[in-house]
Amino acid sequence: MKIRKYESKDFQAALEYCLPPQQALYTSMPVEVLETFQRDIFNQPFVVYSDQQLVGWFALYTDGSGNMYTNNKEAILLKSFSIDARFQKRRFALNSLRLLPKIVKQHYKDKNEIILTVHETNGAAISLYRKAGFIHKGENYHGEYGTEMIFHMSL
Repeated sequence: MKIRKYESKDFQAALEYCLPPQQALYTSMPVEVLETFQRDIFNQPFVVYSDQQLVGWFALYTDGSGNMYTNNKEAILLKSFSIDARFQKRRFALNSLRLLPKIVKQHYKDKNEIILTVHETNGAAISLYRKAGFIHKGENYHGEYGTEMIFHMSL
């Protein structure tokens, strides 16, 4: 498995990315992330490959002004994490998240924490993030689509 920054050669695979509707409800599809990336230089997409197949996707958000989920200016925000439905149940999600601290330190040396949010009704994701070492400290964000739990991982 290899994780790297998105490159234009990944575009076709991004178009073919599959998520069932009940999962797409909780995240952004790769094409949506790319649209945001084109408008926002702080939103960097990453791809997860295995055997030359795109199996996963996420973005790291690094706006120097911080983010609404923490006061820590050295935190980075993990957004839109998903594994293509055709590759789920093969440990790609957990293994990707376990590699994430190394990826962040490699590309963003000044960061000391990873933050993410997950909708309170997304039990599978909550369980996955906890298993990967993320901690919910009781902080929540009440957004447009309901309550989001804020998870932290120190680097």
